Amino acid sequence: MANQRQERGTGGDGIPPGERPDREPSPGLNPEPQPQPDPSPEQPAPVSGTVRRRGLLVGMGLTGAGGLLGAAGLGGGEAAAAGGPHGKGAVRPEQFHGGAHLLVPEVLLLPDGPVRDRAVLVRDGTFRAIGPARQLIAAHRDLHPVRLDGHLLMPGFVDAHHHLTQSFGKARSFGRPSEIFKTVWEPLEHALDEESAYVSAKLAALEALRGGFTTVADAGTRAPVDVGVVARATEEAGLRCVLSEIVSHGADGQAHLGRWDGHPLVHPSLAIAVPEDAPGEVIKRTADLCAEAGAVLQIHVNEHLASVERSLKSVAAGDSSCGAGRMWLEHATAHSADAVGLGSVTGEIAVGKAADFLVVDLDVPELTPSYDLRWELVRLAHRDQITAVVVGGRLRLWCGRPLDWDGPALVSRAAELGPEVVRRAGLHRVEPPRPA
Repeated sequence: MANQRQERGTGGDGIPPGERPDREPSPGLNPEPQPQPDPSPEQPAPVSGTVRRRGLLVGMGLTGAGGLLGAAGLGGGEAAAAGGPHGKGAVRPEQFHGGAHLLVPEVLLLPDGPVRDRAVLVRDGTFRAIGPARQLIAAHRDLHPVRLDGHLLMPGFVDAHHHLTQSFGKARSFGRPSEIFKTVWEPLEHALDEESAYVSAKLAALEALRGGFTTVADAGTRAPVDVGVVARATEEAGLRCVLSEIVSHGADGQAHLGRWDGHPLVHPSLAIAVPEDAPGEVIKRTADLCAEAGAVLQIHVNEHLASVERSLKSVAAGDSSCGAGRMWLEHATAHSADAVGLGSVTGEIAVGKAADFLVVDLDVPELTPSYDLRWELVRLAHRDQITAVVVGGRLRLWCGRPLDWDGPALVSRAAELGPEVVRRAGLHRVEPPRPA
């Protein structure tokens, strides 16, 4: 494939070829979307689309830290030493350094679908222009186009429900009955101290980034530490975080909402663990406070069997269809961003939105031949195809590994601390007896 691409070459204007030699173009690759102009310095970039913010975030969210591209395992880091995925040298991490980039991917995933021959201008952490590659290259001759042959540029995923300080217990929850928060999660978090809470949160942040998540919504921790520990962990990892403080017992959340106001990566939120944890007036007062602050209230609803059964009795009809690839990707990106109150900030490749995106290797057996790229991303792709993870315009991971902090050292420390926290929490697995 690499040899075919080299022989084919490019035009004199440096624009990538419109068709790939090793596959047929996928149906639905839109030929000519309207370009979104680069705003003038005097006029801020417009925000694409109409945003509907929700004041209440309920349920378990779309996914955990594994994700759609990340469902198949933890691969990816081994390719880092080779300078690129599968030994390719054309795409390099240093191409993403600096405050402005003109990116020319082979395929660009826009809200209306995947397109070719397009470019995106990223400046100061924001998408500033999107349009035909030839047009943007001509308009920004001061920038060297970064060609991403054989790669897709797509929005990062948004995890609408996470508990970052529970990462030490993820392997202890298998095979447990419902309501494991009573037997696993609460004891585990109560056993954390400041260091172990920080390491747990940063480990979860790293795992999320490796799975292609650029944003997570943390629904609150019961660890006996200040939530600033979690904020420090996610900020250092480079993960955008909707960070909750639990106020089930009537605590005033105003200070928390003001503490992170205007932070580039930490977006404050308030949480009540379950409706039974707080009287109705506390829930109402907290919801009103969040609405006034433009934040979301996170609360678990229909998480366990009994509450699900109660709700099903009140539902007259439902939709059992699984939808199409487009639906799953929209829910994993733009819709989840909307659900956590960040619909105007992230979730899609659009002018004015934060430059939170993934660069995904397309030249792999799993996606060959390609007929419907969006379905293939949902059903066939792997996290080891994620070449780059960018949050706020800054490269955070390259081939599964952070570049500006020591990921392996964090994993080693987590391997030391995790079992000790589990021991202090008194977690025990209940195994069925073996036949005699």
